[in-house]
Amino acid sequence: MAVDAARRRGLLLLLVATATAFVARPATGSALVGQGCSASSPCGSGMRCATCSPLPGSGPAVCSRTTPIDPKIHGTGLPFNRYSWLTTHNSFAITGTPSATGAPIVSPPNQEDSVTGQLNNGVRGLMLDTYDFKNDLWLCHSFAGKCYDFTAYQPASKVLKEIKAFLDSNPSEVITVFVEDYSAPGSLSKALAAAGLTKYVFPPAKMPGNGADWPTLKDMVAQGHRLLVFTSKQGREGSDGVAHVWNYVVETKYGSDGLAMGSCASRAESRAMDSKAQSLVLVNFFTTNPSQSWACVNNSSPLIAQLRTCYDASAKRWPNFIAVDFYMRSSGGGAPLATDVANGRLQCGCDTIAYCKENAPFGTCTMPSSLPSSASASSSPNPSASRSSSPAPVPTLAPTMSPSSVSSQSSSPAPL
Repeated sequence: MAVDAARRRGLLLLLVATATAFVARPATGSALVGQGCSASSPCGSGMRCATCSPLPGSGPAVCSRTTPIDPKIHGTGLPFNRYSWLTTHNSFAITGTPSATGAPIVSPPNQEDSVTGQLNNGVRGLMLDTYDFKNDLWLCHSFAGKCYDFTAYQPASKVLKEIKAFLDSNPSEVITVFVEDYSAPGSLSKALAAAGLTKYVFPPAKMPGNGADWPTLKDMVAQGHRLLVFTSKQGREGSDGVAHVWNYVVETKYGSDGLAMGSCASRAESRAMDSKAQSLVLVNFFTTNPSQSWACVNNSSPLIAQLRTCYDASAKRWPNFIAVDFYMRSSGGGAPLATDVANGRLQCGCDTIAYCKENAPFGTCTMPSSLPSSASASSSPNPSASRSSSPAPVPTLAPTMSPSSVSSQSSSPAPL
């Protein structure tokens, strides 16, 4: 068992190093993932130039990824539960943001750019905490379940309008919002309507029950159901027109309690991770007290290792949502790479979506020599690697899946 565990860790580290290295070479002179960068040697698109840790003297600036490969790069014909989406925890709690109340804010931040910036970087899952405050719906942290001037970030209307603007401008995109809801019945639906979002909301009555597959992404877009809103409160289907999250999603423990090595327990309100009555899987990976330095160290290989642990715990299912703090912080591939890994496993049975071969049988993997421009900053081809119709000889987290195994997540392969 110890040898197997060591082998898994070794292969995992090799995968991270290999997949991180295969980042498409952008404009001549641009630095690649993990390379030093500066104003004269900038990073390519989908990356940023920054020190991994925010602490002074933590080292030179390097290029790190901010954007996953577009999960739709190989099409939108799969059920929604066969895609994985980068998700931000407390998406509204942004560093350096004063409270809209005018009071100094004491609540710790969890992200570093606006919700619009997050969406532009490929984030498609947003976590919002809502409270009735100042005769409106606000996004807030709390003390003893109450929102105060010094913990309130902004009215929910601001973020909801950002979501509306993004959906209007990007007609093929789908966004999922997880609401930790402390508001009265009707408050959320009123805010959604005021922002002009009601027309986009996926009706709970049309959501699949008993763990069935979701509609294809293509059909969701065609029907205009491009905003999934899940609330933590039961019975809001009637008052707010939104679904109770744990009827459709199994979710891991959040905060530091959910980070025990080798463990992937469900949060108290969720069904067990191996429940087949829910067809969506959410993995939380962040500390109780938000830490940029922790994210810097852990948002790459430790995160991918947790996905593998949760695959075992979740009835052999890879996550559909990967929720992190400070999603742009990592020593290289980060949370975007973890999203690529989950999408590779879900969509084609490969170690990363970068290795999926277009229009090929499931389980056919290759190291690409080129990628469409939409993925150019997210995974890079090795110019010397040849394309092949058989699985590429790359380090694996799991044996590739056979074409006959593609009907549901539960048939995904077991990792090493």
